[in-house]
Amino acid sequence: MPTTTDPFDSRAILDGIRRWVEIETPTEAPEQVNRLATMVADGYRDLPVAIERIAGHFGCGDHLVVRSSWGQHEPGILVLSHLDTVHPMGFIERLPFRIEGDVAFGPGIYDMKGGAYLAYHAFRQLCASGEQPPLGVTQLYVSDEEIGSPTSRALIEAEGRKAKYVLVTEPARDGGKIVTGRKGVARFDIAIKGVPAHSGTRPEDGRSAIRELANIILTLEAMNDLKRGVSVNVGVVRGGSRPNVIAEEAYAEVDLRVPTTADADDLVARILNLKSRTDGVSVKVTGELNRPPYEKGNAGAALYEHARELAAEIGFDLVDTFTGGGSDGNFTAPHTATLDGLGVDGQGAHTHYEQMYISSIEPRARLLYRLYQTLR
Repeated sequence: MPTTTDPFDSRAILDGIRRWVEIETPTEAPEQVNRLATMVADGYRDLPVAIERIAGHFGCGDHLVVRSSWGQHEPGILVLSHLDTVHPMGFIERLPFRIEGDVAFGPGIYDMKGGAYLAYHAFRQLCASGEQPPLGVTQLYVSDEEIGSPTSRALIEAEGRKAKYVLVTEPARDGGKIVTGRKGVARFDIAIKGVPAHSGTRPEDGRSAIRELANIILTLEAMNDLKRGVSVNVGVVRGGSRPNVIAEEAYAEVDLRVPTTADADDLVARILNLKSRTDGVSVKVTGELNRPPYEKGNAGAALYEHARELAAEIGFDLVDTFTGGGSDGNFTAPHTATLDGLGVDGQGAHTHYEQMYISSIEPRARLLYRLYQTLR
C-alpha cells in the first residue's frame, strides 16, 4: 500500500461500510443477504484466502467461511460476524445512509455491518503488510444471527471448537465497552387447553384456559430476580374466542435470560415442568435454551487483558462489560476464549435512529489488526 495514504483512514473505511449498509439484508430475505455475501466474497478474491460458501436452508441466506492461506493446521483466530439485520425491506427509505458530524446513520450500520466491515478491512491490511502472523485467521459471516442462528449454530460451534481465540464483531456498548459476558437466552411456547361453556347459562361446565394462563403468568413473573440478572418475560399472549364463551384455548410465548449455566439448568427445568392447577385443563410447554450463558472464564479474561494492553498502545481505554443480549459469542464462550463487542461504537440497534460514531472506526479497526498480529 502506498505510504502516502493512511490504511486506517476512517472516511475510506466508512465508504466501504456504506456499500454494505446500502444492500438491505433482513434475515427473512435470503436473496438480499446473498447479494451482500457475494459482495463480501468478492472483496477477498485478491487476498491469500480460501473462500467457502455454504448454501442457505430453511429460508435463510448463505454463510461465508474465509480462511487465511497460513496457519490452518493448528488452532487459530475465528472472527464471527453476521450479515443479516432486523430491519424490513424498504427501511432504508426511512433511515437512509447519511452523515451528521461524527455520526453515520443506516439500517444495520451499528448492529453489525460496521463491525463486520472493520474485521474485513483489518484482515485486508494484514495481507497488504506482507507479514504472516503466528496464527491463522478464519472469518465466518452468517446469515441468521438476528433470529437466533438456527442454521449457523452447528457451524459456529464446530469452528469455535477448532479455534484458540474467538473475536466477535458485535457493536461496542455504552461508549465503547467491550463485552466479556452475556446472558443465556431461552424461549418457550405454552399451550393451554380448557373446556368451553356458555359463560351465562352454564359457566360451571367450563374450565377456562385463560384463567389457567393467568396462574402460569404469575408463576413465571415470580421467577424474576433482577438483582441476580434473571429475567422472565411473557411477551405474547393469545386466548379465547368470544366474550360469552369460557375459553377453551390460550397460548403464551416466553423469553428467559440467565447469567449463569446453573441458573439456566434450574429455570429451564422449572419452566418446562409447569403444571395446571385446574382439573380438566392441560398445560403443554415446549422450548429450550437457545444460547448458553457466556461467562467470563480465565481464558476470556486473559484475552481481554491482552486486548486492553493493545488498546492502551493505540491510545484508548478498553473497558469491559456484561450484557443481557445474546450473540453468536454465546455459542463459543463455553469452550473457547471469546471476546465480543469488538465492532463500532454507536447506539440505537434495531431502531429507526440506528447510528455509529465515525470516530470509533480507526481505533477499533487498529485494535482488530493488532489482535490478528499479536495473538499467539
